[in-house]
Amino acid sequence: MTRGAGLAAVRKYFMAPDPGRVRLRVSTRAVLGITLAVALAELFGLSLTASITAGLAALLALFTVGDATVRRQAVTTALLPAVGFPVLALATFLHGAPLLRDASWLLVVFAGVYARRWGPRGHALGIFAFMQFFVTQFLHALPSQLPELYAAVALALLAVGAVRFVAWCIERHVPPPGAPAPLPGTGLARPTTRQAFQATAACAVALAAGQLISHERWYWAVGTAWWIFVNTSSRGETLVRGFRRVLGTVAGIAAGLLIAVPLGGATAPTALLVAVCVFGIFYTAPLSYSWMMFFVTVMAGLLYGLLGVLHPGLLLLRFQETAVGAIGAAIGVALLPVTTHAATNAWIERAVTCVHTCTTAAARRLAGDPGVDPAPHAAELEILLGRVRLSLAPLVHPLNPLRARKARARRVLALLDDCAREIRGLAAVAADPDASHDARLVAAAWRVEAAVHALVPPAGPGRTAVAEADGVPHHHPGAEAALGHLHGLEQALVGLAAPLKTSLRAPLVPAA
Repeated sequence: MTRGAGLAAVRKYFMAPDPGRVRLRVSTRAVLGITLAVALAELFGLSLTASITAGLAALLALFTVGDATVRRQAVTTALLPAVGFPVLALATFLHGAPLLRDASWLLVVFAGVYARRWGPRGHALGIFAFMQFFVTQFLHALPSQLPELYAAVALALLAVGAVRFVAWCIERHVPPPGAPAPLPGTGLARPTTRQAFQATAACAVALAAGQLISHERWYWAVGTAWWIFVNTSSRGETLVRGFRRVLGTVAGIAAGLLIAVPLGGATAPTALLVAVCVFGIFYTAPLSYSWMMFFVTVMAGLLYGLLGVLHPGLLLLRFQETAVGAIGAAIGVALLPVTTHAATNAWIERAVTCVHTCTTAAARRLAGDPGVDPAPHAAELEILLGRVRLSLAPLVHPLNPLRARKARARRVLALLDDCAREIRGLAAVAADPDASHDARLVAAAWRVEAAVHALVPPAGPGRTAVAEADGVPHHHPGAEAALGHLHGLEQALVGLAAPLKTSLRAPLVPAA
């Protein structure tokens, strides 16, 4: 990569649009919360191991808890010790019994992934449980240290609660968008059950191979395999995520050789750089998994420097374990696979259906129904499009040799982005109290509905778009703008028929 290309990549992710500066505020709050957690641990005279445990517990609590309301977030944060403390005890007491330790961790892996069926709370509790086992291996904690580890986690969660829910409750003014429900299924086809088996198999392979490479740092391979499965739903997504993790790790190792190794664990500059890494993790996570892993890897190197065990060979070992973990994930995802094509089609159908729902709500609002608001549906569409982009990532990846599928996937993304842009404009027009209803909106909304049903057959009969208007064209500016957005939606939806309906191996056929 040339220097110019590298700078362009940095600008792309650090100067990306940040509406309401939410990412900036969340990242800054994370630095404050984690700093307070570590400061409290030091103030209470806890050991360095306990202080690092406090910082990592605070990071996890801030990073993983994502319930739809502030109240539910607070409850989930309060429940973290319920899964964290037993796992900490289990991991420390089994430290000297490798076979029991390994089997227990694999059970934690299975339970942690299976818990995702209970929504954001189960997702957060599962990650926290897994990471408490990981942290114990990372710090080589022993049973004698358990009381201060408990104290460190408790102090960390108190610090997080004080910063997140009292001092700076960003979510009270900007509610976090709800995560879309997982793709439907039953038995082994149910996503959480399927992924629980896949992740456990992947971690088992990573554990065995990781221990062949190193008896001391094998846990990095298990951590890699675990995190690759987070927020993925198909074979292709998992493989791309593994590639991006390795890429971010390699870049982080290179930075660690230039930054962390020369520092040699010097406390003040290391603490400052760890804070920078924390900010980078939270700021880049929604945008780029590779950049997030870059900051995670640099932070890990800095923490190893504080512990006095950092050297270039350790960073090389970190790469080897990461590569082994990615291979384990690739093997695990071959079990009970969900193909990229199947997952992508399911997410696209949900996005198109959401376009219809938002169009219906906006048209009804413009027709004079004040009790209908398209804004929540527009926000849901943005989340669903994020899932579509993640699902299509394997197809648009530069290394994908299938040009026809890559071109088709890019066309689908472009048209869905057009839909999102028109929906945002339509929702904004509908929010204007002066915008009046117009009979032309009904016809336009029906045409959008017909275009949706051409892509996703309706579950029930009849037109559902809007109630009949008074039949008089008012030519109000709001109505004119809405008509323009509805026309743009219709064109984008009609255009989607070509890339979605053609054969997988056929070249992209332009829409008529």
